[in-house]
Amino acid sequence: MAESNKPGDFSSIPILDWSLLSTPEGKSKFIGELQHALVNVGFLYLSNPPVAREVMDKLIEYTPRLFDLPQEEKESIRMTNSPHFFGYTGVGAEITKGKTDQREQFDFGTPYECRWKPGDPDFVKLWGPSQWPKEELIPGFNDLYLRYLAEVEQLSNEFTGLLAEAFELPEDAFAPFFSGSTKPKPGVVQHRTKVIKYPARKEGGSDQGVGPHFDGGFLTFLLQASDHPGLQVQNLTGDWIDAPPIPGTFVVNIGKALENVTQGLARATSHRVLSPPPGSTPRYSIPFFQFISQEVLLSDFKLEFKPEILKLKESRGQLGAVDSVNYAEYGLYPAGHVTLIGRVRSHPDVGERHYPDLFKQLFPNGMPAQGTAY
Repeated sequence: MAESNKPGDFSSIPILDWSLLSTPEGKSKFIGELQHALVNVGFLYLSNPPVAREVMDKLIEYTPRLFDLPQEEKESIRMTNSPHFFGYTGVGAEITKGKTDQREQFDFGTPYECRWKPGDPDFVKLWGPSQWPKEELIPGFNDLYLRYLAEVEQLSNEFTGLLAEAFELPEDAFAPFFSGSTKPKPGVVQHRTKVIKYPARKEGGSDQGVGPHFDGGFLTFLLQASDHPGLQVQNLTGDWIDAPPIPGTFVVNIGKALENVTQGLARATSHRVLSPPPGSTPRYSIPFFQFISQEVLLSDFKLEFKPEILKLKESRGQLGAVDSVNYAEYGLYPAGHVTLIGRVRSHPDVGERHYPDLFKQLFPNGMPAQGTAY
């Protein structure tokens, strides 16, 4: 790794302790550490989060059982059934940067009833109910997962307020991105989540669990649900930095929407996952993606930062070439349409069935062999 004294050339992921927020002195320390992580790293570990540890641990226990369901049962809730892009996706269905992603996954969302009606933009149809496995096949999973989602959603809402403090903005600075609420409220915006299995790679096979990419939306809260390393984060000079699992923590990272609205102060960081080595057990992870209102056009908003805050971006160093380019459409289209473009690119079979006009625009030569975000 090249030597550098620029803050953005980080060599490890900072760990922030949520319990510091319980005292004024601790909160001041937390906000300072958060500001550094937002501007210079784009990733952080959050220890002692306000999500029940027993819920986190129980969900981790459930995760292998979800993938052990009979294949016909998994296929019965496959994503092609859902205009909301919820459900099951098998291994090898997606490619990133020209290579196949070796992961199997279920997509779910926070509770939401679809409000689309004829004449509405297609992206309104993106939000709606999840497809869940049958209760009798994995008793208690659905209720536990919904409890987990409610607690992580609340954490994401509280974290948004801390973002404002870290950038010395008014408490309600981010309200326009969440349907105008002073603080985000459950049920106003639908957030997405995945349960992912990365199988061990085959001898001589690709180690790409998922290729280099950015996340969309505002924030991602990742529960690493097994003790396998594999998550890597790219610093300013292009080096890949390991983010191994730390029990009881979330990995929190910045999405491209948040980077956009903060004029690049908050940094969306390129990241990837390497598959476990041959002979290993699978790696599991559970990301929660915090989204914003679908109608928001990010270019319509400009947050006003103090000059000394804007200077933080200069001090971190210039961004070198990174391996991720997705979500470049923010600022050109409403946030919901940007998300829909990404979903159809990644899952063209769903797009062809439920969004045929957009599918034809993105794939004028017809159905590709695999989906690709870029």
